[in-house]
Amino acid sequence: MVGMDLLRHLSFFVAVAEEGHFGNAATRLGMTQPPLSQGVRRLEQRLGTELVSRSARGVGLTEAGRHLLPRARLLVNDAARFEDEARRLAGGRDAVVRWGVTPALGDDVVVRCVRALRDADRAHRTRVVTRTAATTELVEEVRSGSLDVAVIEHPALLTGLGSGPVLKIRRWVVVPDDHPAATARQPQVRMLRGLTLSTGPRSDNPPAHDLFVDLWRARGLDPDVVVAPGPREVLAHVAAGGCFGVTTTSPTDMPGVAWLDLVRHDLALRVRIVWRSGSDVSVSAGALDRVLFKGGR
Repeated sequence: MVGMDLLRHLSFFVAVAEEGHFGNAATRLGMTQPPLSQGVRRLEQRLGTELVSRSARGVGLTEAGRHLLPRARLLVNDAARFEDEARRLAGGRDAVVRWGVTPALGDDVVVRCVRALRDADRAHRTRVVTRTAATTELVEEVRSGSLDVAVIEHPALLTGLGSGPVLKIRRWVVVPDDHPAATARQPQVRMLRGLTLSTGPRSDNPPAHDLFVDLWRARGLDPDVVVAPGPREVLAHVAAGGCFGVTTTSPTDMPGVAWLDLVRHDLALRVRIVWRSGSDVSVSAGALDRVLFKGGR
């Protein structure tokens, strides 16, 4: 049986691995950094192997840490589910929905999804736990049962999962606000030549990444690519000059960035809702489907 100290230290390890920083992980867990660091050290001593590599630039995972992280996540999530179910049986009315979402989805859509999940079951109060991660990670966590449901990028390998239809979310091209395309009356794709494409890492979802890059090649561009971990970094690269990217965030007044409506149909973010085969997530999936269907308009 997994001891309470072990579970606590595993939760420390998971938080540090996901945040990539001891300070951020401590803030997330509502504690100070020294006991968090000590807990991870004790876990490493107990296991007899180093899980994280520490340097002035931050925290990374060792080979053992990368290998053990999925199992650690599963144990931590199973313990949380156990507590949730125990409280419900003891007379509590709260339900818990654990869902995941690709970072490509805009903040406004994610917030609407959370609200829809919270309000989906009118018979119970619902607590919504959100995890943002790469499509490859979300697929594995849904498959393992760590997540109930997830919104992932299409296409992806979905062996062992149920899925909804492919939904399209509108995206815009973003360029530096001092680039000629920003003030052109009718901007054209060819005007993006010479700019570097800022986009997520290929490892997040190789099939979708390759299709996205091929889209630009089909339009006559073969841009250099700079990796952006998330939408915020895409906008930062664009504002710094020399890059273009795409975003699901609607046009807004943002210094350094201009929005263009180019190749609208082909540029849409294609997503789908997935769940573990055989599980009943019809209420949650239905709530997400309604939000995402509206988000594609």
